[in-house]
Amino acid sequence: MAITRSRRLRKKLHLDEFQEIGFTVNWNFAEGATAESIDSFLNTFINEVVNPNGLGFGGSGYLDWEGIICLQKVGSCTEEHRKLIADWLTNNGMANVETSELYDIWWE
Repeated sequence: MAITRSRRLRKKLHLDEFQEIGFTVNWNFAEGATAESIDSFLNTFINEVVNPNGLGFGGSGYLDWEGIICLQKVGSCTEEHRKLIADWLTNNGMANVETSELYDIWWE
């Protein structure tokens, strides 16, 4: 039996129309990459592919990076977003680029 929840509660719990679907991403910089080159790459990544597509990125690392990609607003990432991120990272020299399947970022 389905539970009926108010709009306010659905929003607070990130359910139904407030569900947010995203994915994780992992990649590696080349051995010996400097902190300056990594910072420059991340700025380019954010400015060229993340922000223009309405995405958000949260992650960390040094030579091995991992993070999560979601929309900057409530909504769902798509397979096209996954492909866009993976292709951009691969085409810009990153190694071992992996993206997860799409999943509910609040409940999985």
